Amino acid sequence: MVNSLSHLGVGLLIALTLGFKGKKRNALGFLAILPDLDFIPYVLFALLGGSVSHETRNQLFYLFGHREFLHSILFILLVTLLIWFKTKDRLFTAAGFAAIFSHVYLDYATSWKMRPFYPFSTGTSTLGAIYFFDPLANILPLLPVFVLLVAYMKGRGKWNGKFNNFCAFVTKNRSKLYPALLILLVVWISVLPVTKLFLVNYISSAEGAKISYEDTYPSSFGKFLAAYSYNSTHYRIMEVSYWSGIGKSDYIEKINVTGEVPDASAYIEKAGKLYSTAVPQEIDYPVYSVSEGNGSVTVTLSDARDRYVKYWAYFKTVYRFVFDRESGEYVAYASEQEGREKKLEENWFV
Repeated sequence: MVNSLSHLGVGLLIALTLGFKGKKRNALGFLAILPDLDFIPYVLFALLGGSVSHETRNQLFYLFGHREFLHSILFILLVTLLIWFKTKDRLFTAAGFAAIFSHVYLDYATSWKMRPFYPFSTGTSTLGAIYFFDPLANILPLLPVFVLLVAYMKGRGKWNGKFNNFCAFVTKNRSKLYPALLILLVVWISVLPVTKLFLVNYISSAEGAKISYEDTYPSSFGKFLAAYSYNSTHYRIMEVSYWSGIGKSDYIEKINVTGEVPDASAYIEKAGKLYSTAVPQEIDYPVYSVSEGNGSVTVTLSDARDRYVKYWAYFKTVYRFVFDRESGEYVAYASEQEGREKKLEENWFV
């Protein structure tokens, strides 16, 4: 994920590189942040999601959820076609495609999953190659935003005498400056997924195990959290980096049972099946904790990597299923980022 202001900056950088001014420049800036306006339909989903069937809820999530349909290839193509039909301007249409594609690509290249091929496929994927606080991807695009802010303030008679040398430099070199910045950004965000591939292949060879490219997520700049199933009872969790290879590592137990719960495996299977029917499917390496008390069995489901990342965006979610032994009914809860736990609607799972 790149912050919205930097997304805006990428759109403006594309516009300034191609020489667009005024309304067309502003339109390209808007297109670069357009996918993040999915928070508006998400409000509708939040209002309707609990009152429809499970299947309808999932489809509404695919359409209205954050980083869902508005971050898909189909949406990019539909918007691009609309630009062409409205303008018949080839260069502006190409620039509009580049602006909205830049947003989706940058989100896809950071640290959480998307459904880029919806509605043709509901499968999730990610490159997970760029840390979502990556300094270059977040800071470099702020320059065109700052340039336009200075020009706007000076046009209103403010900031007179300030940033004069900076403005003179930009004015003198803008024909080379903006293309150079855009090329630098494109090269950076294109190279990182490739370098991650070499790192993952190296770690796979060192461990003698297949390390998932998609499930290896950036935990800080240049560092990733990787994992694989070590055996039937444990995962191996590793912090890896470009400069030191495998750093910290640990083994995480897949199942932990507190007390005597002779049918724990049956309840784990129930919880796993329920989770598999829900969206958005954040957990890659499921860890189950089982306990019993007051006539019920509680199964807590989390990801083996959660404890190793402080800021884990959308993936650090814990589910808790409470099964009534007598009736067989259950109640489900979820908490994100170690926040307050909330009860989930009955249609969340099948």
